[in-house]
Amino acid sequence: MQDSQHGFSKSYAQARDQFLNAAQTAGLQVDSNIHPLPGREGETLAMDVVLDGAPDANALLVISSACHGVEGYCGSGVQIHALHNPAWREAAKAQGVAVLYIHALNPHGFSHVRRVTHENVDINRNFQDFSKPLPDNPAYREIHSLLLPDVWPPDASNAAATAQYIAERGMKAYQAAVSKGQHEFPEGLFFGGQAPTWSNLTLRSVLKKYGQRCQKMAWIDLHTGLGPSGVGERIFACADDAAAFARAKAWWGQGITSIYDGSSSSPMLTGLMWMAAYQECPQAQYTGIALEYGTQPPERVIHALRGDHWLQVHPEASEALKQQIKQDLMNAFYTDTDAWRTQIVDQAMDAMHQAVRGLRAP
Repeated sequence: MQDSQHGFSKSYAQARDQFLNAAQTAGLQVDSNIHPLPGREGETLAMDVVLDGAPDANALLVISSACHGVEGYCGSGVQIHALHNPAWREAAKAQGVAVLYIHALNPHGFSHVRRVTHENVDINRNFQDFSKPLPDNPAYREIHSLLLPDVWPPDASNAAATAQYIAERGMKAYQAAVSKGQHEFPEGLFFGGQAPTWSNLTLRSVLKKYGQRCQKMAWIDLHTGLGPSGVGERIFACADDAAAFARAKAWWGQGITSIYDGSSSSPMLTGLMWMAAYQECPQAQYTGIALEYGTQPPERVIHALRGDHWLQVHPEASEALKQQIKQDLMNAFYTDTDAWRTQIVDQAMDAMHQAVRGLRAP
């Protein structure tokens, strides 16, 4: 078994190689869903899927990474560690729980060090019914031009206007306005899209293929960027359902938070990815969490995201500025220290064992 450091990678290409090798070492088949575009090193991009357990298992645990591309540097490390962990694999097998690893839900963002897809879409705002009017976000509309200024770093007037908005409304309101999701500005932050993304459609096909035979399904989706550094907040990731929330608390502890009651570090969202579990696997009793690891304070995370989106509409930026923006984004979603990585793996493995026990509970 590898220690908690060795599963983490410096690039998507390295992460994918490590994941494929871990699956091969474990004697497991890889189902690769190839992305239409290449990675930043010209490498093949894919949503790679590995099932560890019986295809007709009654209970299925899904472990997914890189919903928000750059966050895959964390989630991939957890998945690779788990595949190399015989004690964990045996524990799941002994309980009759099959484990489905979905590596790189958004491989393009993972490779290109972006949070969004090649369509500039936040997957976790993209699972909408596009036949109906899409949610409006007037608070975002008010500050869109403020978030994407003409120059980067922002000049003094922009910085002052941003500070004034936060002083008047509060950081929580600023964060909610920015991150709630919007469908109006394709170049903007947290854009939910006007149609299903490649990642949306591909994930749905994966869930149909692997999730339609189980009776119970759990899902742990690995995220970074919110909350205190290294702390894995367990955010309820289901529909607003009291019975599911009770199950989640029984499995993962009373400290579980929710967007529905305002207790989570995330604002109220729509178009959530895990709602696909209900749609594609309707026979299964579904219970899930987003495991959200903190990195930097929210104002620094939002600043890094603003820089990345600014860069997308300003490809003429100098090479030095491009590198600085990408490093800032990386730092906002991945803390490159042994201590942080150890915290991430320990908390993830704890949550995974809890999910297995929960799935086997009467």
